[in-house]
Amino acid sequence: MKTNSANREIVVSIKDLDRKFGSFVAVNKVSFDVYRGEIFGFLGPNGAGKSTTIRMLCGILNPTGGSGTISGYDIRTESEQIKLQIGYMSQKFSLYEDLTVEENIDFFNGIYNIPKEKKVDRKEWVIEMAGLKNHRNSFPRDLSGGWKQRLALGCAILHEPPIIFLDEPTSGVDPISRRMFWDLIYDMTGKGITVFVTTHYMDEAEYCDRIGLIYRGELITLGTPDELKREHMKETVLEITCNSPQDIIIDVEMLPEVKEAAIFGHGLHLILIDSTEETMNSAMRKNALMFKDDSEFSQKKIISSLENVFVSLIESKDRERSPILEVRR
Repeated sequence: MKTNSANREIVVSIKDLDRKFGSFVAVNKVSFDVYRGEIFGFLGPNGAGKSTTIRMLCGILNPTGGSGTISGYDIRTESEQIKLQIGYMSQKFSLYEDLTVEENIDFFNGIYNIPKEKKVDRKEWVIEMAGLKNHRNSFPRDLSGGWKQRLALGCAILHEPPIIFLDEPTSGVDPISRRMFWDLIYDMTGKGITVFVTTHYMDEAEYCDRIGLIYRGELITLGTPDELKREHMKETVLEITCNSPQDIIIDVEMLPEVKEAAIFGHGLHLILIDSTEETMNSAMRKNALMFKDDSEFSQKKIISSLENVFVSLIESKDRERSPILEVRR
């Protein structure tokens, strides 16, 4: 992971970026920088402001307030120059279903004004990258989700932009295709391309160099995955292994020491409230939740997952907004 920002070139920079739709604040004074060759993850629940932010950065939507630059170009006044610097791939498949694979690539070659002498090479690169050598004349509707995804990516970067915006690019795609897609992302960043990606998958967030979490239009944290786990997850997380976790999870959740419990594999993951392994062990014994005949029983403290970090941060933000309401999962 590339975490040291010293002497690195800033290619995306926004300061106090706002976007309002009437009285609704979709993006509220968001500020951050993104560095060349970085995988920057932008995460948040549906409706948090992720796509609105991306559309402002791509010059599609004007900000209500604040400022921003992409490769030095102003997002307010130089949107046409910005479009030459970026590739954009939305979560919704955006190619033409009534054109073949080859015809779609030819169309985008024209849109991006690729020089005539480079068009054939660029088309062959997309077909090779997407694994579509035997599907040149197929229609996108006949392709699998993974193939369609790689074709869309190839068309988005035909003009070899230095910055790529991917808005939930792997939504609805099988795990193998997702892994292959991320291999492509790593290849691109290895060549100095900057990738700005939104995702709902917590395992994908782990692949990012840095992550920004946006919630209700506000950027509530920013850092590397390790930094977020270390600095923002103060509660103890225990992994309990036992024979029948489904038999005790409801009773475990009722213990005052437990903030949240979830079945994980052959055991439970517990987020504790002001408790330690020892106090949790005592609480379970006291409430007869450890059985003498359970030869599999064990517990250990573990590093929190990003999912737990994000849930904890969002719940903390909700408690700030509504301190009387206890937020508990």
